[in-house]
Amino acid sequence: MDKLQITGGRPLEGEVRISGAKNASLPILAGAMLAEGPVTISNVPHLQDVTTMIGLLGRMGVSVTINERMGVEVDAGGVTECFAPYDMVKTMRASILVLGPLLARFGKADVSLPGGCAIGARPVNIHVAGLQAMGADIRIENGYIKARAERLKGVRLVLDTVTVTGTENLMMAATLADGETVIENAAREPEVVDLANFLIAMGAKIQGAGTDRIVIQGVKSLHGCEYTVLPDRIEAGTYLVAGAITGGIVRVKSACPSHLDAVLLKLQAAGATVGQGDDWIEVDMRGRRPLAIDVRTAPYPAFPTDMQAQFAALNCVADGVGTIIETVFENRFMHLLEMRRMGAEIRLEGNTAIIKGVSRLTAAPVMATDLRASASLVLAGLVAEGRTEIERIYHIDRGYESIEEKFASLGAQIRRVPN
Repeated sequence: MDKLQITGGRPLEGEVRISGAKNASLPILAGAMLAEGPVTISNVPHLQDVTTMIGLLGRMGVSVTINERMGVEVDAGGVTECFAPYDMVKTMRASILVLGPLLARFGKADVSLPGGCAIGARPVNIHVAGLQAMGADIRIENGYIKARAERLKGVRLVLDTVTVTGTENLMMAATLADGETVIENAAREPEVVDLANFLIAMGAKIQGAGTDRIVIQGVKSLHGCEYTVLPDRIEAGTYLVAGAITGGIVRVKSACPSHLDAVLLKLQAAGATVGQGDDWIEVDMRGRRPLAIDVRTAPYPAFPTDMQAQFAALNCVADGVGTIIETVFENRFMHLLEMRRMGAEIRLEGNTAIIKGVSRLTAAPVMATDLRASASLVLAGLVAEGRTEIERIYHIDRGYESIEEKFASLGAQIRRVPN
C-alpha cells in the first residue's frame, strides 16, 4: 500500500487543470443503463471509485470500454443479472445508484446495502420509500435491497431530508415510469443538474433540476447519446485552498466558477484575492497569512460539506480563531485528530470545531480516514515544517486524479512511495 511524502514550506504557484466530477460521473455511469443504445461519456476522471463503478456494471453484463479519445462507452444491451454484490458495493456507497436504473429498465434489482467512507450512517431509507411509493415491491433481506416492479408509476414524492443520491436514484427511476413524478425537497447540487442534462440527452423529460422541485414525465424508452461530464468543483476548491494556505498563487482551469460561490466567498474572507473567468479561477495569497474564518456546512448552494476539511486545515495556520460547524454528516472530524499531531490547536464540541491558528505546523506521520480528510492532510503537509507522511492514501485515489503530479506541477515537494 502506498503513502504520500510531503516536505512543506513552499508557496504553490502555477495552474492546474481540473478533472471531470467524480460525483457526476458515478450517477451518469449508472444512468447509462437506462438507454437502449450505446452511450459515450467524456471527461470521466481516472479514479478508484470510477473503476469500481465500471467493474460493477461489467459484473452485471454491461459492456464498458474506453475509446481512443478517453471517453467511456457504455452499452447495457447485454445485461445478464440485476445484481450488485456486497463485495463490490461495500467499498463505495455510490453503488446504490444502480438501484433506480435497474428497477426502471429491467423491473428488478438486488443491491447490497452500501458501504463507503466512515463519516456517518447516510441511510438509504429515502431511496427505498420513494421507490415503494412508485409501486415497487421491496424487501430488505440478508443485507440486500430486493426490489421488483413491472413498471413504476409516477407519483409526488416529498423527501424527508435533502439527499443527493436519493434525488438522483429517484429521478433516474422516474424517467421510465408511467406518468408524472414530482420530487419535492430535491437536492440542488450541480451534479444533480448534470445527471438531469445527461438523461435529457437520452430523451428523458425533466424540468426543474437545480431547484428543490423536479418534475419528470415518464417515457417508454431512452436512447444512446454522447455527453461530457462537468468539472469537479471539490477538486477545484481543494487546489484553490492549497494556494491560499501556502501563501501562493494558484489558477485552476477547466473549472466552473458559479459552482463555487460559497467557497470563493470564504477564500476572500480569509484574505485571498480571487479572480475568475468563464472557465478559470485564481487565488492569490502572496505575502499574506490567511485570516481565520467561520464555516457552517449545508446543502448546495450553501457551503459544501466536502470542502469542510480543507478549510479546517486553512484555519489551523490562520491568524485568529475560526469555527467549523458540520451539519450534514456526523463523525466527519476525524482528520482534526490527526492535525493535532501536527501541532494544530483544535477543540471539538459535538458537531463544532473551534480552531486557533498557529504560526506553523510540524510534520508528523498521519493517517487518512476518508476521502476529503485525506485532502486536508495533504494541505496541512504542504505548510508543515519537515516531512509529513500520509498513510491509507487509497482514500485519496477514490476522488483525486493524479494528485501528486498536479501538486508537483505547482511546485510542491510531494511523492508517492511504497509503504
